Amino acid sequence: QVQLVESGGGLVQAGGSLRLSCAASGRTFSRTYAMAWFRQAPGREREIVASIRWTIGATYYADSVKDRFSISKNNARNTLYLQMNSLQPEDTAVYYCAAQMIGGSAYTYWGQGTQVTVSS
Repeated sequence: QVQLVESGGGLVQAGGSLRLSCAASGRTFSRTYAMAWFRQAPGREREIVASIRWTIGATYYADSVKDRFSISKNNARNTLYLQMNSLQPEDTAVYYCAAQMIGGSAYTYWGQGTQVTVSS
């Protein structure tokens, strides 16, 4: 099992920044293949924001956040980060971190989510 706990959400004005963290734990976390940040705004489907391969560090970003958001990790601390700059009201959503295990085809483990609200 893997446990994921997000933190760092909050209320920020447009143009501001926030840094989300996701602390991971559990006996099977060593088998993590990739981690990602997703978000879900009211009335909209959940969408992937960014992902990172846990061992090699290769990253992916959704077009809507490229050049504004940065995903990173600290393997020693089993922690995932999302630095969000130039935030816009359309970035308002609940942000979730998720983990995909080696041999898995989907993100199996999810955190509880953290609210990010950007005011105009």
